[in-house]
Amino acid sequence: MTPALPPYAELLGLSTRRDDAGNLLWVMPFRDQVIGRPGFLHGGAIAGLLEFAALGTLYDALADQPGVTPKPINVSVDFMRGGTAVETYASAVITRLGKRVANVEAHAWQQDRTKPIAAARMNLLLSRSDPAAVQD
Repeated sequence: MTPALPPYAELLGLSTRRDDAGNLLWVMPFRDQVIGRPGFLHGGAIAGLLEFAALGTLYDALADQPGVTPKPINVSVDFMRGGTAVETYASAVITRLGKRVANVEAHAWQQDRTKPIAAARMNLLLSRSDPAAVQD
């Protein structure tokens, strides 16, 4: 059973699936709720999609580590081109998964994955319910 998405993800119309390599892929349809200026995506909708992709990928990687809660330290989003009136996709890669900190990069694209419309970097603190589990 897939857990329910938060209200903001539902507002954006987000859904997930796996790509051919088994990686988590987030999909955002173009609809009235994500429009900024006419015919284009709102920057906040793009940033939200990237954040869900980054966090979703991290939660997926932490599935075998109960009691770990990621807490964002910072998020940086780079907008590269305007998102237009088509479906938008996002995926993320964990660049570092330590005992206390995780770094994740996410990219959003539309029709061509080699032409991203935005990218984000997220640094997260990994809070553990069992502090004894963290040993350096």
